[in-house]
Amino acid sequence: MLPLVLFGSFFAIALMGVPILFALLAATVGTIVVLGLQHPMEVVYLSFISGVEPFILTAVPMFILAGALLAMGGVGRRIVHLARVLLGWLPGGLGVVTVFSCMIFGGISGSAIADTAAIGSLIIPAMLERGYSRGFAAVLLSVAGTLALLMPLSIPFLVFAFISGVSMRTLSMAGLVPAVVLASTLIVVCIWHGKRTGCDKGDERATRRVILDAILDSGPALLMPLIIIGGVWSGFFTPSESASCAVVYGLIISIYYYKDLTWRQIPQLILKAFITSAVVLLVIGATGGMGWLVTAEQVASSMAEWVRSVATQQWEFLLLFNGSMLLLGIFIEPLPAMLLSAPLFLPLAQSFGVDMVHFGVIMTANLAIALAHPPVGATLFVSARLANATMADILPNLWSLLGAAVVTVLLITFVPSMTHWLPAILHSL
Repeated sequence: MLPLVLFGSFFAIALMGVPILFALLAATVGTIVVLGLQHPMEVVYLSFISGVEPFILTAVPMFILAGALLAMGGVGRRIVHLARVLLGWLPGGLGVVTVFSCMIFGGISGSAIADTAAIGSLIIPAMLERGYSRGFAAVLLSVAGTLALLMPLSIPFLVFAFISGVSMRTLSMAGLVPAVVLASTLIVVCIWHGKRTGCDKGDERATRRVILDAILDSGPALLMPLIIIGGVWSGFFTPSESASCAVVYGLIISIYYYKDLTWRQIPQLILKAFITSAVVLLVIGATGGMGWLVTAEQVASSMAEWVRSVATQQWEFLLLFNGSMLLLGIFIEPLPAMLLSAPLFLPLAQSFGVDMVHFGVIMTANLAIALAHPPVGATLFVSARLANATMADILPNLWSLLGAAVVTVLLITFVPSMTHWLPAILHSL
């Protein structure tokens, strides 16, 4: 009864357009009142506060600020140019450039929405001029933008590491091969689309000199994720400290090397980044209150019994989990969905013998798909606005690209070596 009232009221309130923060708090408090539970309201407040106290969460605003610095600092323009001289000669070249650019920029920003906006503002006009339909350009950009969530500086990875207690450095490396596989799948779709429609036969191959100039121009920006990941992996600094290093490095190259930013722009940039961070952290606090109620009333135990009655094998559980995450992602953005579902599914995954790092990548990959799917579809709405595409333009192009993403999620789920291979190699060094 409690799960039905708690989650039913939350979805009902959220679907009415109430912000997620207030929907979470109203559902938690309302459930206690309606069911007459003997829990003092002070506990909800204390759980809210304790939800945002962990030191590792200080990395969230820093990574958001670092991504904003590089997005405004002209890094996106240089990455798109590099991708175009390297891959623009392929059939469907601009589509391939979009995917490659989003993957590289996602490794710098860690944010799918920042990735989509920064790359889309540069590549969408060129795609439309080349003859791509508005719908295909918008959907491709929205799906490619989600690659940021599987790259090493991913904010959802940071949150999952906080919830589950797994190593952030292992988790950050575990998502890299799945990100490359998803990018490769999308590139295949782009090449097929370019050949089938004939809208993009590719540019002429760039000369070695042009390629070298593009690499040198974008090199300082591309070094940032390598420095941060290398520092975390070697133990030189923690994830929280790495976020501060990312901000300092972003400031240096944006102001003094590229000279695309001035000190006068920095206060406004910090304000915008910290407003975004405040929203994220408030939602984390609110889910802490709901998570406490779920734990106190032993909802996870009841759910575990039901799942075991439906799924007896690990593969059955993983299929059920994938379906649940895809369904949940339709209604809720990735971070709130992760914060709500992880405490429920983590004990179940452990009981079925699923590795926690592998599980974190599966969860993130599922929720990433939701960003490119209506009605939540944050990256989809950003890309649709950039391409000036209507839902009628988008829907016919949605299925092939989302289908490629779903196939990749199934590969990640049932081929665990995709997530374990790279961390195992790095651990052995």
